[in-house]
Amino acid sequence: MEQVQLGKGGPRVSVLGLGCMGMSGMYGPADRAEGIATIHAALEAGINLLDTGDFYGMGHNELLIEEALRGRRREQAVISVKFGALRDVAGGFSGFDGRPAAVKNFLAYSLQRLGTDYIDIYRPARLDANVPIEETIGAIADMVKAGHVRAIGLSEVGCETIRRAAAVHPICDLQIEYSLISRSVEDRILPVCRELGVAVTAYGVLSRGLISGHWQKDSAGAGDFRAHSPRFQGENADRNLALVDRLRAIAEAKGASVAQVAIAWVAAQGSDIVPLVGARRRDRLDEALGALKVRLSDADLAAIEQAVPKGAAAGERYAAVQMAHLDSERV
Repeated sequence: MEQVQLGKGGPRVSVLGLGCMGMSGMYGPADRAEGIATIHAALEAGINLLDTGDFYGMGHNELLIEEALRGRRREQAVISVKFGALRDVAGGFSGFDGRPAAVKNFLAYSLQRLGTDYIDIYRPARLDANVPIEETIGAIADMVKAGHVRAIGLSEVGCETIRRAAAVHPICDLQIEYSLISRSVEDRILPVCRELGVAVTAYGVLSRGLISGHWQKDSAGAGDFRAHSPRFQGENADRNLALVDRLRAIAEAKGASVAQVAIAWVAAQGSDIVPLVGARRRDRLDEALGALKVRLSDADLAAIEQAVPKGAAAGERYAAVQMAHLDSERV
């Protein structure tokens, strides 16, 4: 599979990455064996970028990746870890900790769970409003010097934070939601990233399944957070599924699936953007890999823009209110 360098001085990664969060819940019950088989299939297909968080399943996801990589060359995988989210025994989220001492504590536990002596890309999952970003990044930079981290990334932060972080240590990438449905990153954040040579690893490229072509209204089961997301509810869901139908017509003309066209659209926005696909099953991974064969012409891109224009999704205004605590929403 083709590879690109992630930002200035970052690792070389496959043009498609695998987001592993769904293998540890969030979208309902997950199959551990199938998750491991999906990671194996991704590696064999040439995907080397595996994205996780130490709070995904409260350590479950890192342990899953360790098991999947057991017996393989460590260099075969580029492991990206988000840290800092605080959880309680019921699985709820109770805050974020970006203090230098906490950074090094989180890292020590991740290294143990992953069974490795270094992490390729380490990033705070969110901005800690009580800790200057310079202190958080400085602590990771200490771990780079010690050899426990290879590169530093960011997640869901705005323009000022990106600039301040990059002044402390080179930042290889910003992980942020970006899809046909969620495009606010285009306004200010993406231009700043390009100015500074920071790549984007785009999660939510299928809008959490909404534009996968597989999601159906009222299909969220137990443990699936989408049951509470405005874009998946009531009339919003109906309007958004109508957008999917428009996209399906374009996809069928290309001999592709809706998901493949949605992934290909994100990839077409620049060589500095690497889509992360959240496949937790091998059949979904196979479909995502097919997106690499989809070539979108200027006419195709114009047709997609007409079918799903920026800001057309229903429920995004309410979703933005829910996400207003993110530094990336304040830019």
